Amino acid sequence: MKQILTLLLASSIVSLAQAQEELPYMTKSLKDAAIEKVTAETSGGNISITGNATDLKIEVYVRPNNGRKNDLTKEEIEKKLNEDYEFTVSTANHVLTAIAKPKTKSGRWDWKKALSVSFKIYVPRNVATNLTTSGGNVSLAHLSGVQDFRTSGGNLHLEDLTGKIKGATSGGNIHLKDSKDDITLTTSGGNVEARNCDGKLHLTTSGGNVTLEDLSGNIDATTSGGTVRGNAIKGDLSAVTSGGNVMLSDLSASVNASTSGGNMNVTIKELGSFVKLSNSGGNINVELPGNKGLDLRITGDKVKASALNNFSGTVDEDSIDGKLNGGGIPVTVKGSSGRVTLTIK
Repeated sequence: MKQILTLLLASSIVSLAQAQEELPYMTKSLKDAAIEKVTAETSGGNISITGNATDLKIEVYVRPNNGRKNDLTKEEIEKKLNEDYEFTVSTANHVLTAIAKPKTKSGRWDWKKALSVSFKIYVPRNVATNLTTSGGNVSLAHLSGVQDFRTSGGNLHLEDLTGKIKGATSGGNIHLKDSKDDITLTTSGGNVEARNCDGKLHLTTSGGNVTLEDLSGNIDATTSGGTVRGNAIKGDLSAVTSGGNVMLSDLSASVNASTSGGNMNVTIKELGSFVKLSNSGGNINVELPGNKGLDLRITGDKVKASALNNFSGTVDEDSIDGKLNGGGIPVTVKGSSGRVTLTIK
């Protein structure tokens, strides 16, 4: 009896989920359009584009604004779109254009009665984009080419992108993975995560944290107040925060890192052409391999070093200045008022 009740309950849950699954307001096939570029703009919904698709199409989803219950009929939605919105879904000259934005009105716009219009678009891989949403998320996957996108408040979800990629959000988080080439991403307040990427990466947040994992190339990561964490990075790394901590490990790179107030822990497995670390207030712990010639210029409130074998120069309570293994790669560490601990392995 228990098994029967369990099966009935599970069946009811599945049926309920299927009944609640949102259906698109409209679907348009892109099978014969040979799409090379997508231009999309919506005032409050999400924009999702998936490349490498086999079923080429655009789906339009419409719901009341502010998360209210979607009890509008298709006829009511159509009437509201016609009266209050510039709404277009069209293809011409290998370009898909999808636009849903309020018409210009002399009176005050009532956002409580507004619609949230989202686009889900399925295209070939080699498609460029130009996307704008006032508040929704932007999701891109499996695309190659020039991608330009922005949202006033949503998140950016980016996966398997190649080419010139430029994206911005005024307040959301950024999630980037499995991508490469030339990537510039900015958020005014959210967190930034980048994993398994290669190329020229410029990542900026005005206040959130930055997480870097398994990256190679020229990486520039900046936050005005959060923490920068990085692991398994190769190439050239610049990591800057105005107030948070800097935590970097398993680096095979040239490193330029700084913070105005947090602590720094930096472990370098394989040295690049230079190491430059700066901290205006916190402590610095740095670990370097001992198999290279180094030019050491280290200062701090208190400086401690271990395993300075084959070293020539001066070691004081607040500085180290000299050559390790005959000198070579410049290592500059400025601890200002904090402690500096150097470990050579």
